[in-house]
Amino acid sequence: MAFDPVEFASEFSIFAYYEQGDNPLRYLDNAATAQIPDCVVTAMADHDRHYRSNVKRGIHRLAEEANEAFEQARTTAAHYLGVSNDREIVFTSGATAGINLVAHSLGHTLKPGDEILLSVLEHHSNLVPWQMVRERQGITLRFLPMTSEGMVDQSRYDEYLTGKTRLVAITHGSNVTGAITDTVRIIRAAHDRDIPVLLDGAQVAPSGPLDLPKLGADFYVFSSHKVYGPNGIGILWGREEYLNTMPPVFGGGEMIRDVALNETSYADPPHRFEAGTPPITQAVGLAHALDWLQRFDLTGMRDHLTSLTRRIMVGLETIGRDGHAIRILGPPRSEKRLSLVAFSIHDIHPHDICQVMSDLYNVALRGGHHCAQPLHRQYGLDGSTRASLAGYNTHNDIDVFLEGLAHCIDILG
Repeated sequence: MAFDPVEFASEFSIFAYYEQGDNPLRYLDNAATAQIPDCVVTAMADHDRHYRSNVKRGIHRLAEEANEAFEQARTTAAHYLGVSNDREIVFTSGATAGINLVAHSLGHTLKPGDEILLSVLEHHSNLVPWQMVRERQGITLRFLPMTSEGMVDQSRYDEYLTGKTRLVAITHGSNVTGAITDTVRIIRAAHDRDIPVLLDGAQVAPSGPLDLPKLGADFYVFSSHKVYGPNGIGILWGREEYLNTMPPVFGGGEMIRDVALNETSYADPPHRFEAGTPPITQAVGLAHALDWLQRFDLTGMRDHLTSLTRRIMVGLETIGRDGHAIRILGPPRSEKRLSLVAFSIHDIHPHDICQVMSDLYNVALRGGHHCAQPLHRQYGLDGSTRASLAGYNTHNDIDVFLEGLAHCIDILG
């Protein structure tokens, strides 16, 4: 059955709630947080009503039910990523926590002079943790530059990979430029030198199931709240051979094999990295969101979102031809990109645009540096305005956005 954004939107009560007003909600802030369908809310509520208990150690009925649901969620996440070993799935609080876990765990093994290779397109979540490791361990950070089209510049990649490189950590898709990283060469060249690769998949995972074995990365992270799931949970996938050698970052209950007063032995992965009570209900919600999403024609959804993205870019170009200095960041609309568009308008602050668009048109946008200040400095900008899409967005949403933006420019310009 062909993908229908209206049918997709009908799964979300928030849109029916705002449909009652004169200005229905036009939610174009999905790169920050997608909305959550009713069935996921119901699944979490049902779990807490009927099976609320701690996991991993209880032997009573509720604990067994909760543990089964929690571990089934791990299996569901593994299936979504195309991997068969659910012991490679670590529950975290989000993509940020997943990257921090790898950074601070591997960081214990690094020494002065070791290098981590990043890019200038990274979200702060894939930059600040490595800066913290540098301060603690004395390592060196190196950064692949950006092309004029807002993509990772691989033209000098072989120069950046050295005998001191210990990890390549890079965005799978930029939350500012919308560029999807061509990872084939990055991963192949790194693996030729036995260097592992971490991909930040926060913006790519919402497009549908992944094939990590084919992709070839060694670590992959994403957040639930961007794939129509609850806040407060995410996934770190890591190859078992790496997880087995990594020390834990947090200590406490559930991550141990045996504890004495003066020493502790640790559990095998993934439990080694899941200290304390995990986000059980959120894991149930995430699993339900991943299963729910796969009920739809995801190829059709991606085609639909590509059409909307191009509609935005054409509209911005048209408004720009009317004398307004609009700068679209990232690849041209002829190139494959994520379903988001960031842009700047000369002499108009992104926050002002977002405020007017919200007040007058009930269009939800994101304005600022999008947790990517170094990238915006590459463009000579303090920030940008971003419209980002999900399956429930329609052509009418885009038309209202473009009409409102033209009016907004007249008011603020």
